[in-house]
Amino acid sequence: MISFEHVSKSFGAKKAVDDLTLTIDDGKVFGFIGPNGAGKTTAIKMLTGILSPDQGVVKLNGIDITSDPIEAKRSFGYVPDTFDMYERLTGMEYLRFMGNIYRVDAAKRKAHIEKYLHMFGLEEAANQQIRAYSHGMKQKLAITGALIHEPSIWILDEPMVGLDPQSVFLLKEEMRRHADAGRTVFFSTHVLDVAERLCDEIGIIKQGKLIADGTLDELRKGDKDSTLEELFLELVEKGE
Repeated sequence: MISFEHVSKSFGAKKAVDDLTLTIDDGKVFGFIGPNGAGKTTAIKMLTGILSPDQGVVKLNGIDITSDPIEAKRSFGYVPDTFDMYERLTGMEYLRFMGNIYRVDAAKRKAHIEKYLHMFGLEEAANQQIRAYSHGMKQKLAITGALIHEPSIWILDEPMVGLDPQSVFLLKEEMRRHADAGRTVFFSTHVLDVAERLCDEIGIIKQGKLIADGTLDELRKGDKDSTLEELFLELVEKGE
């Protein structure tokens, strides 16, 4: 479960996130969408403890990320929209490093590494240095590292950028399985047809304000033929 309680964040005179109140229950795939510069990544950085809110409280599984950051961070895996890696490590060394950080026992670590390396087709590349990887391969490795401790909450910022179609399909299946097991997936995306097909609930943010959230049917408000793209463009244009 994730909750934002009247959360705000400013950079100088610009309010990047403005009084965000939002709850995502367990068992949900939640899509967070909005125009460029709407505040999505700022909200995610507060959710993960990279930034501190100016006002309000962010909780993961009931734990305040500001007052108890270590315990809160144990509960999630995070894939940022851009990432820096220790590129002189091999892929396998990087995954072992991530396993050590999260104190994953040897058997579970081995099983999870084997699962995701196979799923993403990285088995042969695992012993190469990361600096030899393509962007897509680095993205797959980052996802594997974030999920190695089997976190209850997945926080993914544009996770499908750079992935090949097969990997996108497999990742979507994993996201669905994770939520169906009673856990939480929170992800941002600009690919609205993916959000429409995959998400249980959707939140739309514009200029730091949450302008709509709910199931697709709730967002449609009785207009059953509206696509998410049509709803998004209408809401963003009106700012309602």
